[in-house]
Amino acid sequence: MKENAINIQSLFNGLQKQMEAQLNTNRDNVLHPGTKGDSLENVWIEWLRKYMPNRYNIDKAIIIDSEGQLSDQIDLVIYDQQYTPFVFIQNGVHYIPAEGVYAVFEVKPDLEGSCVVDGKSISHIEYAGRKIESVRKLMRTSTKIIDRGEPRNARPLTKIIGGILTSVNSYKKRDTLENHFKKLKGLKAIDMGCSVEFGSFYINHLGEENQSIKDLNKRIHKYYIEREYDEIKYSERENSLVTFFLQLSRYLQQSIGTVAAIDFNAYANQVNFKIDEEL
Repeated sequence: MKENAINIQSLFNGLQKQMEAQLNTNRDNVLHPGTKGDSLENVWIEWLRKYMPNRYNIDKAIIIDSEGQLSDQIDLVIYDQQYTPFVFIQNGVHYIPAEGVYAVFEVKPDLEGSCVVDGKSISHIEYAGRKIESVRKLMRTSTKIIDRGEPRNARPLTKIIGGILTSVNSYKKRDTLENHFKKLKGLKAIDMGCSVEFGSFYINHLGEENQSIKDLNKRIHKYYIEREYDEIKYSERENSLVTFFLQLSRYLQQSIGTVAAIDFNAYANQVNFKIDEEL
């Protein structure tokens, strides 16, 4: 190593150990299931807030659309700081317009496990997929903007990253884990995740958007419905958080970029108001 150089791997290793210690303390010392869940969610939220660029907000939230539809409550939402003009907060609950959402994550203690929904036991991974679907199926708007003094047409809708975050993975065989991910089709499909004591992972899918479809919501929904599972890639356990952070940053900055501009009139219609678009 060159003189006066710093060991980047050592810095990343220190970050990894800090996050592991924080998660393990919460997991081991908080006994009530509801309290433990909230505690783990807050750890992930605060960690991402610390290291993500300021253009992103991170909160637990419910996602809404211009038709008044709601998602399930999402444990961790990464959403736009600059182009999302309003976020409602009622009784401590954040309500975020669907147009501003970059990514949604379900937080669980373990990748393995199940929970009961509508009287039926489903895996944690299936549960995460249902939460992701509740966001992706919402209506999103896109409208023209002025960019550097020039009018620009409405942009296509961006993809919404869906994932799961846990402390551990108790599945003994990777094939079992992968089969759970393969079962998630369409809007439920998971893109990435991290299990701190196991490793991070991302899932490649095959498929492209059909740009001939003019209805932007139909286009993005059709993309999700038709894309197919390809393969899953894992990190080493000792690099779980670092690799998760780098992969997430890659998706946000180079695959998604910036969300489309929100159509304010679609929301103003809900209060019987027409916004003047001329100046």
